[in-house]
Amino acid sequence: MKQVFVLLAVLVVPLSSIARVDTGDKDAALKTVEEAYVLGIHTNRDTEAMRKGFHEGFIMFINSEEGLRQVTRDEWIARIDEGNKKEPNRPKRKIKGDLTLLDLNGKAAVVKVDLYRDGKHAYTDFMSLYKFEDGWKIVGKIFQGHK
Repeated sequence: MKQVFVLLAVLVVPLSSIARVDTGDKDAALKTVEEAYVLGIHTNRDTEAMRKGFHEGFIMFINSEEGLRQVTRDEWIARIDEGNKKEPNRPKRKIKGDLTLLDLNGKAAVVKVDLYRDGKHAYTDFMSLYKFEDGWKIVGKIFQGHK
């Protein structure tokens, strides 16, 4: 009986320690996606928030009828800035992002975002993140649009 207790302690203690260590990283990765993507892009059209949470090497892959295209962070920022200049007083949409951390392993994470605009499911996004010295950064995105 004593051997079973010792075995359980050896197995359970390390697992509970791992869960505690990851909680801060999980929260930080989700916060990066919420602030830079959901709030930064879709709610506030805030390119500074995007620069803060998206790595300069970020790539968004778009699977279209023309084939697979790539959009960089700076190209996306330029599009948002142009839209802000054309319609500076455009009303904000009601945005809701349901975020699910699919996996986090060391300094890599994948977050799923179900994005709703004005109550309608607009996109399902899969964001790839890496942890750098200055925190979690979104480095890649693929998505599925919904009609």
